[in-house]
Amino acid sequence: MLTVSSIRTAPVAPVPRKARISILDSYIFNELAGPFLFSLSAFLLFWFLNIFFLAADYIINSHAPIFLVLRFVLLRVPQSIPMAFPFACLFATLLAFGRMAADNEIVALRTAGISFRRIAFAPLALGLAAFAFCYFVSDTVVPKSIAMSTRTFYQIVYHTQTLPILPQFFRKDDATGRVFYVGNVEPDHHTMENIMIFEPAVNSPFREVINAERGVIEGNSLILKDARLVRFKRNGAMDAFEQTSSSQNIVIPLPLGENIEQFLNTAGNDPNMLDSHQLQTEIGSMQSSGQGGAALDLLKITLAQKLSFPFASFIAVMIALPLAVEFGKKGRSLGIALSIVVYFGYYLLMSASIALGKNGAVDPYVAAWMPNALFAFVGMLLFWRIEH
Repeated sequence: MLTVSSIRTAPVAPVPRKARISILDSYIFNELAGPFLFSLSAFLLFWFLNIFFLAADYIINSHAPIFLVLRFVLLRVPQSIPMAFPFACLFATLLAFGRMAADNEIVALRTAGISFRRIAFAPLALGLAAFAFCYFVSDTVVPKSIAMSTRTFYQIVYHTQTLPILPQFFRKDDATGRVFYVGNVEPDHHTMENIMIFEPAVNSPFREVINAERGVIEGNSLILKDARLVRFKRNGAMDAFEQTSSSQNIVIPLPLGENIEQFLNTAGNDPNMLDSHQLQTEIGSMQSSGQGGAALDLLKITLAQKLSFPFASFIAVMIALPLAVEFGKKGRSLGIALSIVVYFGYYLLMSASIALGKNGAVDPYVAAWMPNALFAFVGMLLFWRIEH
């Protein structure tokens, strides 16, 4: 017969000390959570309403279905994530640490022998987590959402039943020099009409023009149905031998080995529709072919902003911590005002530096990171002053 004393239970493995969240960090995280969620929700709501009011004209005057307008607005919301999280981190840190400074909790912790660097661990960890999340969204979700919202906009304007691709677009393959012209893309997004491909004379004395009434994309290739190939010399002379008038199917690889989605998105000439890998490929291709100018600088700035915009979340925490300790005793209203002023100053400087980068006055990568570097330097100076 079993007794209670004879039953042996398996020992419970203790939680490693390094895996536990300290009481201090848990307390500070709780202080940060409320202001962070509030400011993040307010920013996203303001972004949503701003776009919705601008799009309301299509509901009233163009009689667009409201569900299409709502889809367009919702698909634009992810674009605000890299801007919303830095503001939320800034706002939450200023309010939470401002309240702690006003109630002398920061002084009490430091009197107990806890350094300011240790106290700042939780908000800095929040800033790093926000940076990682923003970068993921900026590089994976935002390009697709912008592409879908753009197609939805054309759906609203042209009153089509499916998400259309902008007709009559050009697409250049910088690696081979081929220029693709597509007259129309059918709703299945795989079948194209009125296709013309021009290939310059690179490895041969002839230039080529391929025309086809119809083509289908399969994998990473464009299959031209009943295509006609014309070859002519550099001076424009064309030999009858070099003209192929008989119908044939010609397989042309898509630029840079892209798939159908990448090909159509890139055709929109909006670098924000590209992820980091696609941007790097485009930049490398343009540089290898000797191209430059404003188009290349814009691609470089867009690539740099994929990282610099999300990293502003960590910079916001770094500069907000000493400001909150310094001015926290003067009330929450000052913390809110500081949040708006610092945020406005950062994006004003960002706009100016991006303009310099696009004009070629500053290296594009330097232009994208200049505001972060300046605010990080100021934050470290203020942090050192509080610590000592």
